[in-house]
Amino acid sequence: MKNISLSLAVALSIVMAVIGIGAGYWLTPQYSLSMYDKNTMNLGQADKWVDLRYLDGMIAHHRGAILLAEKASISQRTEIRNLCKEILKNEPVAIAELYQWKKEWYGDQRKVRDPEVANLGSSDSKLELRFLNALIAHHENGVRMTREIRLKSSRSEVLDNADAVEQFLKGGLGMLREWRKEWYNVIDTNPYL
Repeated sequence: MKNISLSLAVALSIVMAVIGIGAGYWLTPQYSLSMYDKNTMNLGQADKWVDLRYLDGMIAHHRGAILLAEKASISQRTEIRNLCKEILKNEPVAIAELYQWKKEWYGDQRKVRDPEVANLGSSDSKLELRFLNALIAHHENGVRMTREIRLKSSRSEVLDNADAVEQFLKGGLGMLREWRKEWYNVIDTNPYL
């Protein structure tokens, strides 16, 4: 009798875990998304919540830049340290504006979860290369997000934000790729963004 009860308890636990995971995916579509998984990052359908999903995604995007900059601020290269200072100075301002829009438009005051960012490792001769690779991928992802929201939103503030963000990111991509080529002789394999 005791073996049957143990088997039943294990089976019920497994069933409940599967139901819980399924409910998590159904209730929160972003549950399974990773910021750097380019195959799954999307803003969903063009519904009344698409702008909120963009705001949340762009807040996470800006937070990702801050987290990378914090890790790379130990760089030996002046250019990288200065870039990190600029990121740490400017990104919180952009985040504050996005949170303000969330509050005004949706009454949503929830904080956006920080994204996972690349582990840049120790301060060795390749720290800057790892940072450049991570920030280039980060910028490319941001450009994809701005292009997607332009197809799905009609709110002028969101569209203006997407235009400004994409212009900034594309300019930054050029600089980052040039540094990577100059310092490490790495040729860009994705120049179309």
